[in-house]
Amino acid sequence: MFEEVWRAYEENELSHSAAHHLMAIHELREMHGYARVSDIAKHLSITKGSVSTAMKHLKERGYVQEDLNRFLELTEQGLKVVQEVEETRLVVQRFLRDALGMDEDDAMIDACKVEHLISTEARMRLVHFLRVLFSEKPAANGFLQMFREDALELRNGGDVKA
Repeated sequence: MFEEVWRAYEENELSHSAAHHLMAIHELREMHGYARVSDIAKHLSITKGSVSTAMKHLKERGYVQEDLNRFLELTEQGLKVVQEVEETRLVVQRFLRDALGMDEDDAMIDACKVEHLISTEARMRLVHFLRVLFSEKPAANGFLQMFREDALELRNGGDVKA
């Protein structure tokens, strides 16, 4: 079973690093209207050589294209990845912060770690779970209150039994 899970992880089309390269292009184009290899390198605090290598692979896979002025832009496929990664990060961050009560900074860091690793289906289910959890339904409010009380007891050194 573990081997199957690991294989599924390895089948992710993009690495965490590649996803961040795509997001950097998007952010730079939003801020400045263009993105070059040197801009991405500076934005991500890595070498131009690393960015060039990454761009070669991302262009070959159809996520990025380059115009005659050597400005980089996302293809429709690349933009879709960026949008999904951003949506997932926000959902996971909200879950960690608002549902589990994690510190904002820790929630942001952990959300970044998993932002492109969970499936679209997992993200959609998490969104649905959060909608129910933060709804005005009495059962949801009761569960959230009970969870927060148990979490507080754990933080104070208590032992919460299942």
